[in-house]
Amino acid sequence: MLVRFAVKNYRGFSQRLEWNLSNPSNYEYNNYAIKDGVIKNGIVYGPNGSGKTNLGMALFDIVNHLTQKFKKAGYYNNFVYAGTPNALVEFEYIFKFDEQSVEYTYSKTRDGRLANESLVVDGKIVFERKGRSFAIDETAFSMDTNVKKGLTENANHVSIVNFLLTSYPLSKSHYLIKIRDFVDGMLWFRNLDIREFIGLETNVYVLDEYIIKKKLVEDFQYFLDAVSGQKFKFVTPEKNDKVLMCRYGNEKIPFDVIASTGTHALMLLYFWIQKMGEASLVFIDEFDAFYHFELSYEVCKRLFSLDCQVFTSSHNTYLMNNDLLRPDCNFILQDNKIKALCDCTQKELRFAHNIEKIYRGKGFQV
Repeated sequence: MLVRFAVKNYRGFSQRLEWNLSNPSNYEYNNYAIKDGVIKNGIVYGPNGSGKTNLGMALFDIVNHLTQKFKKAGYYNNFVYAGTPNALVEFEYIFKFDEQSVEYTYSKTRDGRLANESLVVDGKIVFERKGRSFAIDETAFSMDTNVKKGLTENANHVSIVNFLLTSYPLSKSHYLIKIRDFVDGMLWFRNLDIREFIGLETNVYVLDEYIIKKKLVEDFQYFLDAVSGQKFKFVTPEKNDKVLMCRYGNEKIPFDVIASTGTHALMLLYFWIQKMGEASLVFIDEFDAFYHFELSYEVCKRLFSLDCQVFTSSHNTYLMNNDLLRPDCNFILQDNKIKALCDCTQKELRFAHNIEKIYRGKGFQV
């Protein structure tokens, strides 16, 4: 699981911003949101322009150089904080795999090239590359002089993690395999003016075709009814059909024509839910931009029931309640800082408190 993430000099984050998921409070309700002592589910709130989208994309920077998964077009445009355009962008990840702590840090130039990189496992340095210096624990990875020299110069900016993964035979339980599998399973997506995603998949799908091909038409019909109360009657597809059709009396109408913007967003969510069994961490940016507030609540319940870590960003404070999550799982991002609600007040927050009302009354100070 991801335990902590920090980034500095990335887009709007001029100073170091740290998101700590390792310190849940001792609330005795909604414990599904906590797993192995780590916050598993959460919602990030904040004013417009506070950096919610940037937080999600920064978190998924690791996908760009450790995997072959789908990457966002133009990701490195406006990559570095404009006030210090020649400084490095710094990233820190701490993972928890069973009882093992793995800390992976690196920095990149404004065009996305790896500059520095280090890996620490249970407090012990595995390797560190900084500028023109390189050191590695040779009890873990025996390496001849020429290889070390090449990695020291590293003119092609190869990730040391990827080099070790492809150059040494490793067991399934090895921390590098666990890092690789976790990052392979990361997914970021949003559905605003355009649909975008990072990670988890290597292909782009047409949703109608996917649902028909996977024989999920009835299940999708049930999903729409269960989550939003919309009762579509889909026509049973025939061989080679590629478009979902709905029946109205004797007429057949394409689903795409009659579905609202919010229903199209639900279709995308349904598609990704089919994939989330393979996911390790999911971040959905403004997931409910087109949802009714009650629909947002139902979608969150379904998302948070998944086994993987799931976080969303939202402006919908209807979701800020103790029936859905807890004060340590609702976060406010503002002024280059992100904090859980329980850390934004000296007041002891209890289940009976209306935390949405406290938030709207400016009772939380980041």
